[in-house]
Amino acid sequence: MSDAAETAATGAPTIGVFDSGFGGLTVLRALVERLPDAGFAFLGDTARLPYGSKSRRTIARYAAESAQFLVREQGAEFLVIACNTASALALDAIQDAVSVPVLGVIEPGAAAAKAASRTGDVLVIATDATVQSQAYSAACRAQELQAHEKACPLLVPLVEEGWTDHPVTAEVIRIYLDELTREANARGMSPDTLVLGCTHYPLLRPVIERAVPVGVRVIDSAEAVAEAAVRLFGESVAQPSAHALPPAAQVRCFATDSVEKFERLGSRFLRRPVGKVELVDLGG
Repeated sequence: MSDAAETAATGAPTIGVFDSGFGGLTVLRALVERLPDAGFAFLGDTARLPYGSKSRRTIARYAAESAQFLVREQGAEFLVIACNTASALALDAIQDAVSVPVLGVIEPGAAAAKAASRTGDVLVIATDATVQSQAYSAACRAQELQAHEKACPLLVPLVEEGWTDHPVTAEVIRIYLDELTREANARGMSPDTLVLGCTHYPLLRPVIERAVPVGVRVIDSAEAVAEAAVRLFGESVAQPSAHALPPAAQVRCFATDSVEKFERLGSRFLRRPVGKVELVDLGG
């Protein structure tokens, strides 16, 4: 019996999780911790990353194809877009492409910032593509927050190099945050919340929390989207048991390229072995 069929046979719903790479495994980790009785199918579209260098139309096509793979071929009953670029630029296209509930990563991060902030002023660090989309600024405005965003392009390669607690990484983060704080202060802002607007950044959270100004709370968008998923899917998915990552949790991983790299690096993000990653072809 296939993993998908086995999950269906137990009555456990399948949640599909999609990212352009494998950073979204931090979202998957947070989901499994909260919904351990569900089945999970994770797809990293590694053959076509980075999405940030592509046009909106191309990103929408890639994301829709990935969503359809998870829903039609893996039986996903819910879909989480664990990719900031796809959430910012292609959420509507994904919702049009599939008939299941779809949750992006940006709005939950803004909602979590709203709940945490007292001043209403929020900082966001993300990739260049996400910052240029201004999706977090728009989502924060919808929450009656003022946001100031900054692209931090060096952080993703540092994470993928494994330098998550390295002096070089700590210095890069300090420089970025100093610049971000000065820019926000120049706008007359009084920020008390920092949103991690990239799924790689949760691996840097301890270093970031040591570097932020006193009184600034760090919002992990992976945690925020997992909490939103519990609220959205909670009636259909059993609630967590006492164990964060029980053996019963079924996780299947797929990639469109570089499965060896996925298997090697994925455990850093998931904090457990990702197992055998299956190669799939979604076309050009």
